[in-house]
Amino acid sequence: MNDIVKLLKKAPPTAIFGMVVIAIYIFVAVFADFVAPFSETEVVGDQFELWGDPYILGTDNLGRDMLSRIIYGARNTVGIALVTTAVAFLIGSFFGLLAATLGGWVDQLLGRIVDVMMAIPTLIFALLVLTIVGTSVINLVLVIGILYSTSVFRLARAVSMNVVVLDFVEVAKLRGEGLLYIIRHEILPNILPPLVAEFGLRFCFVFLFISALSFLGLGLQPPTADWGSMVRENATLITFGDITPLVPAGAIALLTVAVNFVVDWFLHLTSGLKD
Repeated sequence: MNDIVKLLKKAPPTAIFGMVVIAIYIFVAVFADFVAPFSETEVVGDQFELWGDPYILGTDNLGRDMLSRIIYGARNTVGIALVTTAVAFLIGSFFGLLAATLGGWVDQLLGRIVDVMMAIPTLIFALLVLTIVGTSVINLVLVIGILYSTSVFRLARAVSMNVVVLDFVEVAKLRGEGLLYIIRHEILPNILPPLVAEFGLRFCFVFLFISALSFLGLGLQPPTADWGSMVRENATLITFGDITPLVPAGAIALLTVAVNFVVDWFLHLTSGLKD
């Protein structure tokens, strides 16, 4: 605990800012039912009511409270992005480690499959697949997770290639240790820093991608509160000088910046660089 406190004291202001913002988002997402003044789908007033009491940020195109929708959107958008990123890392890291450890035809086969998937524009591929299989939450998580696992695969394979040739890995093989033991106990602990940093960056990409799909109508479906779809639903207000649609867009941008600040600091710590 003391080590953590000392580490936080040395953190730059940008990292502190990022951690505070992330903590606030987590708190709002977890306790949305208690923080939000109204429920997620409750129609509480007329369409597009102005900011004021009791609707601090006004109402949306159906008369739902915008503040409540944004609060619940933190749980939905951020939660699903986090799960999707975890799926991408489970798939990409496992197969990347497998390719680096086994090598040979396994490495070549997995590498060529990933090359083919990365050659297809991600947004077009996601739009096509989601149009075919449907836009349920499970389909959304699996499709985006598989698409983004390709980048994780290449990183995991690249950093693992520098570890599999080291003596302690060769000793583990000579001891007769199994493949999964070598991956879990010998290789994975030595490549965690770049993977953790990549997780933060990849979360930002996934988070923005889900918001973009929702804006296009193929992400989280109504009446679920989602920041991307909220921008689309209320975009007409911009023509009347109302900045309400910019509030969920600002929530997306703020979290992205905060995560990048923390990831930059973590990369600085793990790289061994000194000020």
